[in-house]
Amino acid sequence: MWIRFGAVTDKGYDRCIFPTSKKIEYSSLMQRRKFLHFLGTGTVSLGLLPPILQSCTANKSQRKSGGSLSSLIKGIEPSLKDELVLADGLHYEVLISYNDPINDTEFFGFNNDYTAFLPDGPDKGMLWVNHEYPDPLLIHGHTNGPKSRSGVEKEMLALGGSILHIERVDGHWRLIKGAPNKRIHGLTPIPFNWDEPIVGSREAIGTFQNCSGGVTPWGTILTCEENYQDIFGEVDRHTGLIDESFGTHGWSAYYNHRPEHYGWVVEVDPQTGAAKKHVALGRFCHECATIVELEDGRVVVYSGDDKVDQFMYKFISSSPGSLKEGTLYVADTVNGIWIPLTMEDERLSANFKDPTEVMIYCREASALLGATPLDRPEDIDIDPVTGHVLITCTNNKAKGNYYGQIIKIIEDNNDYASLTFKAETFLTGGKETGFACPDNMAFDQGGNLWFASDISGGSIDKGPYEGFGNNGLYVVPRTGPQAGEIIQVASGPVSSELTGPFFHPDGKTLFISVQHPGETSKSMDALTSHWPNGGDSMPLCSVVCITGPLLETLNLL
Repeated sequence: MWIRFGAVTDKGYDRCIFPTSKKIEYSSLMQRRKFLHFLGTGTVSLGLLPPILQSCTANKSQRKSGGSLSSLIKGIEPSLKDELVLADGLHYEVLISYNDPINDTEFFGFNNDYTAFLPDGPDKGMLWVNHEYPDPLLIHGHTNGPKSRSGVEKEMLALGGSILHIERVDGHWRLIKGAPNKRIHGLTPIPFNWDEPIVGSREAIGTFQNCSGGVTPWGTILTCEENYQDIFGEVDRHTGLIDESFGTHGWSAYYNHRPEHYGWVVEVDPQTGAAKKHVALGRFCHECATIVELEDGRVVVYSGDDKVDQFMYKFISSSPGSLKEGTLYVADTVNGIWIPLTMEDERLSANFKDPTEVMIYCREASALLGATPLDRPEDIDIDPVTGHVLITCTNNKAKGNYYGQIIKIIEDNNDYASLTFKAETFLTGGKETGFACPDNMAFDQGGNLWFASDISGGSIDKGPYEGFGNNGLYVVPRTGPQAGEIIQVASGPVSSELTGPFFHPDGKTLFISVQHPGETSKSMDALTSHWPNGGDSMPLCSVVCITGPLLETLNLL
């Protein structure tokens, strides 16, 4: 069974989560950079955890006590170098880069994001990799004006996801040539897992804007369509008109695909490549889909809508292993309740014609029910020690929240099917805590929290982000003299973002994406990054394998 190991704000944080009376004072904590009373060092009773978490909680007898081991962690300073800079005791190798062939006809896609490793023995397995959004300049040299059909199709083929068979030989990971490596992309037909058609169709053409995701207990991948509106626009529910002002990348000039066919969670069978879109999980800018299996075989799926003032959701299935039969809920974090998005609520039945319309327009339905707006809820992970649910809220610049925070949901009785919970702020970004704009998270086998930052490329080292350097990777040790400290252990190349951290089960490899290096480039003659090959080469988004004694030490704390 699976939990996603490598999968588990200042002003404005109390507005997002708490009524004013519940505001918490953080100044002393931030000065000491200690958050131990939030982190929790005990082990939650296995009886409170579903089987998916019981199987992944580290055995205390297998952990070392910390102490001198954790004192070896020496973080790095923020960097603006066009390099992947790592702390002492860590090193990396590039596993695969954009446009590398994966079989006789297909290539590794662009802007790799979420990764998930499914082991097949200690030194082999399948690696799933998301491919998010296109960069016309770096894909086919386009700078301005209308795109050609061939240019659009190159972009469509570069997105979606890759299924890679990899192996470790003499400590080095490599793609297995001749294995059934395969792609799904923007031209792949994908059916809807729903009884009713979606805008007259029972399938969508393609998946794209694939951001983060999750792994199901039955070994399939959940890949999430995030900023779908940037491709085919968005629809006004009342007029039926399509607003393309978001920017369509020119795809609609050649393909008349409906916006309602995108913005879903897509399940992919990595063995066959078969895929389906899950309507019951709702349509919005899904960052991730973190799934938990309950003792009775039912599942719970958490997901956030990565837009300012949008919401956090939870799907609870009504039958074992189903991502179709069940109820979708939206969070009221002020009052600590999950609100069902069902037609039994008169506010929805009076405004929506059927459950399908509610799922298509989740945002509108959730706002109508009084859900709590959050500051870009992105990744969601479950602490394997406490069982708490962590959510990164990246920022909300319009509300003065530049640095973001990680919030914590404590489901009543640690029951993921509970409809009541408590919400707290877990970590707050800022100058005093040394990080800004938290995004993807992972827990290692030692129970330590890892998270990456997501400062937009155009904002790096400017204004409120001056001094943070390029986007980085941070670890918060759970034990030892540095427990609770926020330690930067990696810094990405220029304009890049480190995404999709996922640990091999043995704790000796961290798979992670280096996404969009050089995204601020204006032309091929003015590239802002040349990573990973240096010189005058084009920047290449890549998946890297991080290894080294520091990683192994942390996984044994």
